[in-house]
Amino acid sequence: MNDFLPIILSILAALVVVGGLVPVLLKARKSGAKYPATRDANDPQQSSAAGGGTLVEERPEAVKAPAPTFDGTVEGADVPDDAAGLETIDIDTPAPVEGRLTRLRARLVKSNSILGKGLLALLSGDKIDENVWDEVEETLLLADLGTEPTMQLVDALRERVKVLGTRSPEHVKAMLREELIKLVDPSMDRSLNVERKGDRPAVVLVVGVNGVGKTTTVGKLARVLVAEDKDVLLGAADTFRAAAAEQLATWGQRVGVPTVRSDIDGADPASVAYEAVKAGIDQEVDVVMVDTAGRLQNKTGLMDELGKVKRVIEKLAEVDEVLLVLDATTGQNGLNQARVFAEVVNITGIVLTKLDGTAKGGIVVAIQKALGVPVKLIGLGEGPDDLAPFDAESFVDALLN
Repeated sequence: MNDFLPIILSILAALVVVGGLVPVLLKARKSGAKYPATRDANDPQQSSAAGGGTLVEERPEAVKAPAPTFDGTVEGADVPDDAAGLETIDIDTPAPVEGRLTRLRARLVKSNSILGKGLLALLSGDKIDENVWDEVEETLLLADLGTEPTMQLVDALRERVKVLGTRSPEHVKAMLREELIKLVDPSMDRSLNVERKGDRPAVVLVVGVNGVGKTTTVGKLARVLVAEDKDVLLGAADTFRAAAAEQLATWGQRVGVPTVRSDIDGADPASVAYEAVKAGIDQEVDVVMVDTAGRLQNKTGLMDELGKVKRVIEKLAEVDEVLLVLDATTGQNGLNQARVFAEVVNITGIVLTKLDGTAKGGIVVAIQKALGVPVKLIGLGEGPDDLAPFDAESFVDALLN
């Protein structure tokens, strides 16, 4: 028996070592898959751990912040009885649409006055010759209007100036306004498809490259939808950027909606998106908004990943809106991005962010002409109310004032 004791002990020791290595090997195998490429040069590669770790957060216990009256008192501070003793969060509510549009229009007037005033000055001169028309073309091209729309507008203006034979500022401004509105195309349907369909929520997928403000846009839009009495759920499918899920969850807390996210860095984004839509169906919400990771449009593997996210969602519900978020300051580069994204997922609307003093308003026309897709929302800053529906006539009036 003593002869066998060392052998038995050796076998037991080997089993203990193997038992300790199994979890390590499984973990290594689980995290072995890598993204095919980084999304930006300063972004590290991360593992793509598919499957588990998805968290469906509880709906935040929130009490809508009562609005103060003019004398500083508070009305309507109705707090549910069962909220006593609970930590509650004041729900953010956006300013009315009219107020947001007025503020945005005022800021747009300041940012794009060079375009409008420049054109009016050129066309109101005593003499309009070929040199003037060349300057008009240059002004429009510098405003990112694009070559084809620029030529279309200049040809229309040439004809009207020739026929009318007038150069008074009032007539020129009215003429220019009419032609610009035609280019921006008020006939495009700019409504958001966010109505629940039968037993399925509306699903909104938000896409774009890094740094354009996708996560912030999702949060701001959720804020607007909640104010319209819609039940919203957020899906944090940007699993590549570590802070993205936390940022989205913070927006969710602020507006009183739950966020579905993964507790695994680099988790499969399609899996998180699937779980978000599934939770939205189970909880009978009106709208599920899915935030996706920023990706370079020239990285094939990453664009394929985006297509997979959309296909996986469609196993449960139709994707009603695919909003492409673009940074207006990128000009024609943004147009190139838009074309590639449109090839991968069926873009239904554009959100133009950062349309402030450094942007050129003509990009609105260029993108719509190139894709046949309307600009549905515009943002002019970082504030929670700096997102509003796009209105063609208001936009042109802002350019010319």
